Amino acid sequence: MDNTIHTVTSPVMGTFYRSSAPDAPPLVEPGQTVKSEDIVCMIESMKIFTEIRCGRAGVVKKILVENEEPVMKNQALMEIELGGTV
Repeated sequence: MDNTIHTVTSPVMGTFYRSSAPDAPPLVEPGQTVKSEDIVCMIESMKIFTEIRCGRAGVVKKILVENEEPVMKNQALMEIELGGTV
């Protein structure tokens, strides 16, 4: 296991959204530096939107799910390189 990569996972089954509203820009992009408390995506489940926070500080390396794609509980959503630089 790579200790320099933090994987953000979904806490619930639902629909993955990269932005907080249909007309809003994505919350994060690959290469962007994030803090542990930053909201990186949203999951909608049964009409309830859950804000997903990064959990660890670093740089967004990969977004593993397409916008509006269904996701399962504990599914990997994105990878954060800890202490990484662009």
